[in-house]
Amino acid sequence: MRRIKANRWVVLAVLFLFSLLHQADRLLIGPLTTSIMNAFNINEAQMGAALSGALLVGGVLFPVWGYLFDRYSRPRLIALAAAIWGATTWFSAISPSYGWFVTTRASTGVDDASYPGVYSLLADYFLPRIRGRIYALLKLAIPLGYILGATLATILGTRLGWRNVFRFTGASGLILAILILIFVRDVPRGATEPGFKDLIEIKGARFSWTTARGLLKRKTLVALYAQGFFAVFPINVVTFWLFRYLEVERGYEGGFLLGIMAITVLSLGAGLQVGGALGDWLFQKNLRGGRLLAGAGTIIGVVLLIMALFTSRENALMFSILVAVGAFFSAFVSPNVGATISDISLPEVRSTSLAIQSLIETTGTALAPLVAGLLAARSDLRTAFIIIIVCATVLWLPCYGIALANVSSDVEQTRAELLSRKDHY
Repeated sequence: MRRIKANRWVVLAVLFLFSLLHQADRLLIGPLTTSIMNAFNINEAQMGAALSGALLVGGVLFPVWGYLFDRYSRPRLIALAAAIWGATTWFSAISPSYGWFVTTRASTGVDDASYPGVYSLLADYFLPRIRGRIYALLKLAIPLGYILGATLATILGTRLGWRNVFRFTGASGLILAILILIFVRDVPRGATEPGFKDLIEIKGARFSWTTARGLLKRKTLVALYAQGFFAVFPINVVTFWLFRYLEVERGYEGGFLLGIMAITVLSLGAGLQVGGALGDWLFQKNLRGGRLLAGAGTIIGVVLLIMALFTSRENALMFSILVAVGAFFSAFVSPNVGATISDISLPEVRSTSLAIQSLIETTGTALAPLVAGLLAARSDLRTAFIIIIVCATVLWLPCYGIALANVSSDVEQTRAELLSRKDHY
């Protein structure tokens, strides 16, 4: 256990760097959307299809990655994902036509499905009482990666072109693969579970299909899976289309546009950290604490984002404030959902459980930019944003209620099962 404590921060640092650069590579396509559309002479609907391709491929592969992570060495598989990321991004950079670009961009989704293994590994390095904060720290790579991607797209994209930006980020994947192989080591599954860590280190928990199927008997997990499909629509519509919305429909340009994006993304990152820390504190007081916080944050965030969309183009300051504060509260959800799934799932099927959630969320994520593109082609992006945010929230609320009602009993059931295993060792 002392060895785990000594190495865990190095592991977290390397995996954070992997997530940061990977997210920058994934998300910089948003700021580069206009350049790519001009290069291939395509419209919003066609670009939406290109955006959705990688997400669909990643979604299909989540169960495969989840199974592999529960059976084999997680660091080696993460390193493989980094290498695949580098290679497929290079293929996108040399695409000669729209058809090739859609195909090669879709292939970048292969490595996108590797995150369940990252979170599963970190769950075995860090105790449950701080998992929300650890997950929040890792998820900080998403907004920071967006800023990094936007900066690369704005500075290098205008000077070197979008293809060279893809070449640059693709090379970073190959470098990260080597770093992961050098610095990240696997640990026994369940090594940090309360009351069970010493036994797990002697005899590890092993994956079984019976245990994996049992995940669907937990009402909280089923509700979180359903909730995840609807909850990702608003944030991903904004992630993929906000740059174009600000450029085309609000008329913002250059440094001012980048400034709005930076403030919004930094607010999102701050919300992740506050939400993770506050969720951990509330979880220790009440097993429903994290879920209550997630619901409150989501509702407040939705209201503020809708208000921002109704501000005038000239009132850029109010628009920026509303979007930034809305992003801050919306970020409370992510770390607490991940921590809840880890707390309810048994260690030997935790990657599979997280992969199921990722599969469902990615399905929604894949459809979101396409649906928004189709709606925008018939009206405009502002109307598309409003329709999607309102509809997703209405469908999300019943699932949230079911999860809230059952989370305490499901966490207690998992803890009881872990403690009962002492009699068998």
